[in-house]
Amino acid sequence: MAKKKKPSKKDPHAVPVRKKLKIDAGRPAQVLESQVVYEGPLFRIVKDRIREPGGTEARRDVIRHNGSAVMLAVDRSKSKKDPLVLMERQFRHAAQQFLYELPAGTIEEGEDHLAAAKRELREETGYQAKKWTKLVKYFASPGFLGEWMQVFLAEDLIPGEAQPEDDESLELQFVPLSELLRLIDIGKILDGKTLVSLMCYSRLIRKKSR
Repeated sequence: MAKKKKPSKKDPHAVPVRKKLKIDAGRPAQVLESQVVYEGPLFRIVKDRIREPGGTEARRDVIRHNGSAVMLAVDRSKSKKDPLVLMERQFRHAAQQFLYELPAGTIEEGEDHLAAAKRELREETGYQAKKWTKLVKYFASPGFLGEWMQVFLAEDLIPGEAQPEDDESLELQFVPLSELLRLIDIGKILDGKTLVSLMCYSRLIRKKSR
């Protein structure tokens, strides 16, 4: 006589497993009320009352920003598997420490993203690049910050004279990618855009070398 199967008990708190994600950005929230509480040269802060796509009403404080361009400038002339990466060391008051970062800058209103990347790389480092490739785009901290960042890979570099802003104090250096990945592994690279960009680029190099 066959044994009766016990009825399966589904855990009401179980989270479903999705083997493939269908990426759908959905529609934006309906803004019911909005107030600008601060406006500065780089960003503004708004206090919004919204109705989210699911119907939930909420209040959100958001920093609005035009977006930024990040430049992963590399020199592959000595090694294609372990290229040199152009890095900046600068003091960040918000972080209260010096950070190693990739060059980056704000996209001006109405400015083309690639044009902004070329301008910022030239101003901050003096370098220009013959070859530009979009690498990845991401939101820096979407819980409260509307800023997104577009990372460009810049290759075939041409040196020149930097023209940094009056309040920018940057130390430039080329660092092998392998050394930067080592520093990531031991928790010494703390800048988000640099982490995202280097890890994506490292993955790209591994794929090409297969």
